[in-house]
Amino acid sequence: MSTEEKSAAPRSLAEALRVRDDVSLAALLRSRPDLITPVPTDLTQLATRAGTRASVVRALERLDRFALQTAEALAVAPDPASYGELLALMGGDEEDPVVAAALPRAAALLREQALVWGADDRLRLVRTARELLAPSPQHPSPTGLGPTVREATAGMSPGRIQEILTAVGLPSTHDSVSAVSALGALFADRRRMAALLAELPGESREVLARLMWGPPYGQVTHDPAAHLRALLDRGLLLPTAPGTVVLPREVALHLRAGRAHRTPEPVPPPVEAAASHRPQVVDATAAGQALAALATVAELLKEWDEGGPAVLRAGGLSVRDLKRTAVALDVPEPVAAFWVELAYGAGLIASDGEADERYAATPAYDEWRELPPAERWAHLAAVWLTATRTPGVVGGRDAKDRTLSALGPNLDRSAAPEVRHRVLALLAGLPEGASPVEESVLARLRWERPLRGPRGEQREAGSTRDEDLRGRIARWTLSEAELLGITGRGALAAPGRALIGAPEAPRPAAEAQDPEPEGPGDKLPVHHHRTPPVAAPPTAAERAAATAAAARLLAPLFPEPLDHVLLQADLTAVAPGPLERGLADVLGVLADVESKGGATVYRFTPGSVRRALDAGQSAADLHAFLARHSRTPVPQPLTYLIDDVARRHGRLRVGAASAYVRCDDDATLDEILADKRAAGLGLRRLAPTVLAAQADPAALLEGLRAIGFAPAAESAAGDVLIARADSHRTPPRAAPEPVPDGPPAPDDTLLSAAVRAVRAGDLAATAPRKPGPGGGEGGGEGAVPDGALPRTGAAETLATMQAAVLTGEALWIGYVNAEGAASQRVIAPIRVEGGFVTAYDHTADEVRTYPLHRITGVAELADDGG
Repeated sequence: MSTEEKSAAPRSLAEALRVRDDVSLAALLRSRPDLITPVPTDLTQLATRAGTRASVVRALERLDRFALQTAEALAVAPDPASYGELLALMGGDEEDPVVAAALPRAAALLREQALVWGADDRLRLVRTARELLAPSPQHPSPTGLGPTVREATAGMSPGRIQEILTAVGLPSTHDSVSAVSALGALFADRRRMAALLAELPGESREVLARLMWGPPYGQVTHDPAAHLRALLDRGLLLPTAPGTVVLPREVALHLRAGRAHRTPEPVPPPVEAAASHRPQVVDATAAGQALAALATVAELLKEWDEGGPAVLRAGGLSVRDLKRTAVALDVPEPVAAFWVELAYGAGLIASDGEADERYAATPAYDEWRELPPAERWAHLAAVWLTATRTPGVVGGRDAKDRTLSALGPNLDRSAAPEVRHRVLALLAGLPEGASPVEESVLARLRWERPLRGPRGEQREAGSTRDEDLRGRIARWTLSEAELLGITGRGALAAPGRALIGAPEAPRPAAEAQDPEPEGPGDKLPVHHHRTPPVAAPPTAAERAAATAAAARLLAPLFPEPLDHVLLQADLTAVAPGPLERGLADVLGVLADVESKGGATVYRFTPGSVRRALDAGQSAADLHAFLARHSRTPVPQPLTYLIDDVARRHGRLRVGAASAYVRCDDDATLDEILADKRAAGLGLRRLAPTVLAAQADPAALLEGLRAIGFAPAAESAAGDVLIARADSHRTPPRAAPEPVPDGPPAPDDTLLSAAVRAVRAGDLAATAPRKPGPGGGEGGGEGAVPDGALPRTGAAETLATMQAAVLTGEALWIGYVNAEGAASQRVIAPIRVEGGFVTAYDHTADEVRTYPLHRITGVAELADDGG
């Protein structure tokens, strides 16, 4: 390298950032959004922030496996290292061509993210990353390498070092530094090392083979065996502590043929297709699942229409209430937790906020029910895709060993939206109609975001569960997407593809002729995917457009709702498909759902008929409704059931005194008083047709119904109260907001403004100033120290400003805003009057007006040739 090239080479990360163009700076800020919160004042502050431990750890954790392996190799390479040295560490002496082809991308990625800087002949890993990734006794390197000869012999006596030189056949030196250099050069020389190892006994070489891939540390006794003594004498094992020895890095690299990693992984593992289905079959299956999902959510909300389970003191559902919900929905408890959380995330259920706090439907539920089925599904699917609440962790334990409950706190996992979107994107990369091998999806995610942290440790000490959280979220994503109808038979359906904004997949030309293969035996070709670039987050308009597109694709797949049912003599009704909303609402009150599937079976019972009568229907209304909507004659047993329940319904009236029972037939009241089962209600006769009770009206109603009567509630005016299914609603509630994984990704507008601000701030910080009165810049009485604001008197500030207005020169000023924050700016004054200066602010890239009393001082900028 020539003297001019050396002088032009960046000497720091800040200088390396300074020569980047705006596109490169924007890419850095997009990939590491923590650097833009708040916007740095200049490039020096940006470089400082990029080198902080928290920011570097976050950046390392977002590298793919090969890029992380490249950073780990640089951490054990000389500082600085050339690209050739890095390639030798990654590809070995044989220079693996696949590694050589992938390494430029990995190196460019590390450079883009400001983890590596410098030219190809002087690559430097940022200091914090080197400290995190370099091997140490407390934190072994993922490479399995140990310290260098120089590091391992730092505390060794000079005499012992000279003895090692003699043992390996090197001439003695006058000082330890040259001795260590000679020993390191020997260990790095492939030919001489091969000859040295050939002299060792086989047992000694076996010891080296056991240590070469790590961990490089071993234990020895005070009187080691002969084959160990041979290694110690030659410095092939060096003592680090009493009884502990280490394999020097140079020796390990020779044994490994120069490779830093045992198994470099330059290519992401492919996502394998397990089976192929016709796209029409996939879409139809997904549409059926979507209909079932809507029915399940509607059934859940119907269960909670009049007030659902109580809210635990710590928040959430109790285990018992979750079990009851699972029984009501006829699903396992983990699936019930998923539906409950989905409805909660969509804002359809919430706590009512009463003193006796319970969960109930929200007003948003009524609005959601008014939407067409496809739009209702799209709303649920979009909420699921972006939600951070993760129902899969329900039943687990939090950091304080407390059980995690559905709808409770601590269910947010900020990685969930990214993992869900990425899993669906991987499915979108397969041929249309192909379902993936689950383990291949997990392997691909592990490559894109290695599960282990920068030191090869668990990210949270003692938390194996947290370490594989991404893998568990991926498994939950595959099952939840099937439940929702985003996938069908494991393959991504067309509405699901639109939901994530993926382009339509091309279908094989021979698809129409090929029979549909089933099962895992019908393997498709594997498909490799590139690591997705960091893109700007979708805007609210783009997300809305994707949701609308998914609804449009799903709508034709839904069957037309039916306006009829098939009544049967066993007091059941069969709905051979989805029903119109009005029919489904009335039938849901009049009958109980007995079984679900392609056809829904409803059963009529005295309780369900009474429920319809309580809702304000008369027997005549019910007969007319069934006759109008049944394709079969109304069975006689059903007619008798309705008439019988209606005849007895409302003969008893329950109202509020504390509570009372009123009936025109005093014989019925005598029957109640004589029934031992009514003893707990505290009934006593006030009049021939009135009984008073100690229980409240609701308990009295339930008690009398349990005995076998059919009482009706009445108001203070004596009118029968109609119990509407949607009578209980919470106040308006906002759906829970997702918890972001760190700072939000900046959009293009913010990136553009941030780059301009950083450039302008850097101009203000690095613009050359004219020498002060005492001599050069930084020296003399009038010079301004680096990082300090200029200080001048009010008269001098005003005079300099007025002169700059006439000459059009730019000035460097110090400014303190109304909050007391100080900054430095480069301005071109336009007008000075009334105690204010109007100027073009290069730092803000706009015209601004500044009060003169807030300007600490002013200095002229040096000429370009100065």
